[in-house]
Amino acid sequence: MVKIRLSRGGAKGRPFYHVIVTDGRNKRDGRNIERVGFYNPVAAGKDKRLELDVAKIQAWIAKGAQCTDKVRALVKEAGKQAA
Repeated sequence: MVKIRLSRGGAKGRPFYHVIVTDGRNKRDGRNIERVGFYNPVAAGKDKRLELDVAKIQAWIAKGAQCTDKVRALVKEAGKQAA
C-alpha cells in the first residue's frame, strides 16, 4: 500500500521532516516515490514551519494512498493556512 508519511532529517535535537509518498513496506528514511513538502517543528523567526503541495497530496489520496495520522493533521493545518 502507498503511504504518505514523514521522513526524518536534521541534526540531533533539531528534527526536520520531509513529507513523502512511499510504499508502506519501505523504511522510514528509505526509498520514496515523491516528496510533497516539509515540516519543521522547531522553526523560529523567518523559518517556515510547514510547506505542503496539497494538490499533489490530494491526487495521491485519490489514487488510494493512505496518510498517517500526523500527515493528516498537517494537511488540515495547511488547508487552514491557505484559507
